[in-house]
Amino acid sequence: MSYRTQRVAEEMKREIAAILKEEIKDPRVGFVTVTGVEVTPDYRYAKVYVSIFGDETEVKNALEGLEKASGYIRKEIGRRIKLRYTPELSFRHDESIRHGAKIAELLANVQEKEGRE
Repeated sequence: MSYRTQRVAEEMKREIAAILKEEIKDPRVGFVTVTGVEVTPDYRYAKVYVSIFGDETEVKNALEGLEKASGYIRKEIGRRIKLRYTPELSFRHDESIRHGAKIAELLANVQEKEGRE
């Protein structure tokens, strides 16, 4: 990934997070954190990785809400970041935070058991 592509991805991540926090009023899009953005080299498509707090139903509902709002978010990105093409957005659930929490929990359990022995 080129330096410029990385800069655009970081700027998009920042702007999408701000839009979700301040402007999206859909109740399905509750506790959503933007964890990363991958932009194709031609800037036509972007995968937005989000971490969603909640169970599977809440995750599914939040992703539906994000897809529904993607047109508005794309329009706002086009207004805020000057690019020849505003990328088409697709939202992906990022499991890394949940996975990291599970590993931390397992390690804590192992340490607790070793402490008792």
